[in-house]
Amino acid sequence: MVESQDMNPTMTAGDPARYIMIGGFLGAGKTTAVGQLAQYIDQKSLKVGLITNDQGSGLVDTASLRAKGFATEEIPGGCFCCRFNSLMDAANRLNESSRPDVFVAEPVGSCTDLVATVTYPLRRIYGNAFRIAPLSVLVDPIRAQRILGLAEGGRFSDKVVYIYRKQLEEANVIVINKTDLLTPEELAELERALGTAFPKARVLSVSARTGEGLTAWFELICGETQVEEPTMQIDYDVYADGEALLGWLNATISVRATDPIDGNALVKELAERLQKRLLQSESEIAHLKMTLTPLSGLGDLAVVNVVRNDFVPELGQRLEDALSEGQLILNLRAESDPEFLETVVRETLSELASASQDKFRLDLDDLERFRPGRPEPTHRDLVAS
Repeated sequence: MVESQDMNPTMTAGDPARYIMIGGFLGAGKTTAVGQLAQYIDQKSLKVGLITNDQGSGLVDTASLRAKGFATEEIPGGCFCCRFNSLMDAANRLNESSRPDVFVAEPVGSCTDLVATVTYPLRRIYGNAFRIAPLSVLVDPIRAQRILGLAEGGRFSDKVVYIYRKQLEEANVIVINKTDLLTPEELAELERALGTAFPKARVLSVSARTGEGLTAWFELICGETQVEEPTMQIDYDVYADGEALLGWLNATISVRATDPIDGNALVKELAERLQKRLLQSESEIAHLKMTLTPLSGLGDLAVVNVVRNDFVPELGQRLEDALSEGQLILNLRAESDPEFLETVVRETLSELASASQDKFRLDLDDLERFRPGRPEPTHRDLVAS
């Protein structure tokens, strides 16, 4: 439930800072949407500060948003609910550097119970310092179809699906992203199914890539304020088990070419090879994303995403020029053992470099892989029904 209060939908500088949180499962397109929202706010002559979040460090999301020129803070090592104080420290750093009129926060894609552990504590502790927007939760339409039983295809185990459905249950606004992937009939069916399964939420349809439907959504979250509701019931044992089924891997890789190479083709081929290996092992991909940044260049980068096992790797951003040296950041989340993910990444990097016949080297500079620990919220505000 949301309500309009005395915040002008167009927002004005000097109002209490607006706090907008955009959740959704891994691969839903949150970072693209956050980038579009930041541009929308910027066009209103307002300052925006972005806060990204991950269980690990070295995020593709952070690199992508900073490359667009937005002030961005990163909170690694746990979700907002467990790093509430770090979330506020990040907001303070953004205040010191640019005093944003609007904070946009993108939580970990496997995190839920955000209302009780983030937005309610924000309201209680900081009072009128923030105007808290309705919680938006994005969905990838193909993943949503499969989880709701509208289509066949690869899906996660039941405890991971539990997290997915809890994200939708607490949403004030469910945003079907990537509408270009569905026919009008399929989209209407998915809208009806989501509205029936999660009746308290407003269901909107957008394409963060093309811009379709974004203005109506942005006006809603920039002009309305979240209303207090009873705390969602959640089984933290099942939640913890679901997160523990997901393997996380972050890696930083140096790229060095003998002669300039096509960096776009490189990251796409690497994504395709990784996807093939994971498909063969029946490891369900939640999200594979990479950025490739030239060592010499001003904000230029290539970005590639894979959000399902049967998803064709796509370049969301492209390098304009050939590349001689660069840094590749790789984030991989899948329902699989982290140790196996490391083996796949190491072997695929070696195979790809070998196949190039010494045209380039891929040197693994840093790698971390793990399963998320049990969520332990800093605060959890209970509101009775």
